Parts: sequence; structure tokens; C-alpha cells
Amino acid sequence: MVSSLRAGRLAKQGKVEEARLKGERAREWAWYSVGIGLMVYAVAFLVYLLQVKHGAVRKVNFNWDYLGSAEVWRVIGRGFKLNLKVFGYSAIVVLLWALIVAIVRMLPGRQCAPIRFLATAYCDIFRAVPALLVIGIVGFGIPKANPPIIGGRSDEFYASLSLVLVYGAYVSEVYRAGITSIHWSQTAAARSLGLTYGQTMRHVVVPQAIRRVVLPLMNDMVALQKDTSLIYILGGLDVINTARFVNNSQSTFTGYTIAAILFALISLPLTRLLDYFTKRQHRRTSGGS
Repeated sequence: MVSSLRAGRLAKQGKVEEARLKGERAREWAWYSVGIGLMVYAVAFLVYLLQVKHGAVRKVNFNWDYLGSAEVWRVIGRGFKLNLKVFGYSAIVVLLWALIVAIVRMLPGRQCAPIRFLATAYCDIFRAVPALLVIGIVGFGIPKANPPIIGGRSDEFYASLSLVLVYGAYVSEVYRAGITSIHWSQTAAARSLGLTYGQTMRHVVVPQAIRRVVLPLMNDMVALQKDTSLIYILGGLDVINTARFVNNSQSTFTGYTIAAILFALISLPLTRLLDYFTKRQHRRTSGGS
């Protein structure tokens, strides 16, 4: 407020440059005030929420008797290992499968129209259906039908298959966006040198495209890691069901809080890594400024 008044007086006196500096300083302090004020209100609301009604929310969701129990963490952590295993399998297959689908959708010529149609239909269908329903259809329907090859497998297999089908459709669009962003002259130059279409995609287009879409790919992997929590509907001993058993046996909901902390311990480092790569790419594209 004081800086704004000083800026106004300086402007009336004809000191335009000094007035601009004072005005900029006033805007900076205004943002500081807004940020600190919001932080204080958020902390105050959180403290109030944890203390209201004799700490009911704290006792139900953040009961230290269970948050500080190594045994409870060990039991829920054992279930979390299943989520991590499903994530590891799914992430590797998704990255490869989605790239294949993206390349198929980019195949040229009329002769490739049927296979392009199949790839497009796959992407449209699995982007339209919620992941929870896909897990239900695959995880319950296939074991009951028990078809050859994919019948009689474990819940872990069906959960991974479901996530691959869903995220393969999304990630293939990320790859396709990267491929289409490569200028047509790159392909023309490669073909003029005698490279086939496959060689052009492998050695020229795809490597450049992947470098351009690393950030959205990492973002999809963060989302995939969190969506492994959906496999609880299959009834396996994943982190959600394990936390539910702890809650039912101890009459608390702190098990879900511990499960949330475990997911955060994986997701937050991945998010910070994503921010690091985003800033590095920005420095590269802006000439290091």
C-alpha cells in the first residue's frame, strides 16, 4: 500500500522510471501477502479440522496408534508390493505396445487402411470406457469364460492386462502426437537417401518423436502408478484391500491414510522428476535463459 502511494507521487513528479520500480515492488508485496494469507488460512483450517469434536477426524483418519505401528505398516506395505509389481509390468508393456499402435496408425497407403482402422478403433474404444469397467470385464469375465491362452491366469495378470489395454490407447496418442510433430522434410530426406519406410521411422522419426514426448509419457506413468489402486475390485491382497482389512479389524480408517502415504512416496518423487525435466527442456528451448 505504501509502495503504491509512493509510486503515485513519483509519477506525478515526472519520475516515471522510479514510479515503475515502486509499482513493481508494490505488486510483488501484494502477491507475497496473498500467498502468506492463504497459507495461514489453510493451516488454520487444517488444525481446526483435526481438533473439532474432540479430534474426531484425527482419531478416525490419523490415529497415531496405527500410524506409528510398524506391524500395520508392514502388513499394508506387503499389499503395496502387489501394486508396484503390477505397475512395473504394465509400464514396460504399455510403452512398447503404445508405440506399435501409434506406428500402425501412421502407416501410409490404401493397403494399410484395414489395420489402421483396427488401431483407431482400439484407441477410441479403450479411451471411451472407464478403466474400472475394463478391469471388471477382463478380471471377472475372462476367468469365468476361461478361453485358451489367457484363461486361468492370476489376478495380477488380468490387472496388468487391463491397465495395458487402457493406457496403451492413451499413450499411443502421445506417441502419435510426437511423430506428427516431426517435419515432413525429415521423412522426405530419409526416403531420398534410400531408406525404407520402416527404416525411416526407426532411425529418423521415432527417436526424435520420443525425445519430444518424454514429459507427457512420464505424466502418464505417474497416472498409471496411481491407477493400480483400481485392481482392488478383483479381490486380491493389494494395498487397498489390505488397508480395508486393517480398518475393519481395528475400527479405524487410518489404514487408508497409510495406503495414501505409500502412493505419495512413489508419486511425489516421480512428479518432482517430471518438473526437473520440464525445466531442463525449457532451458534448452529458450537458449539457456
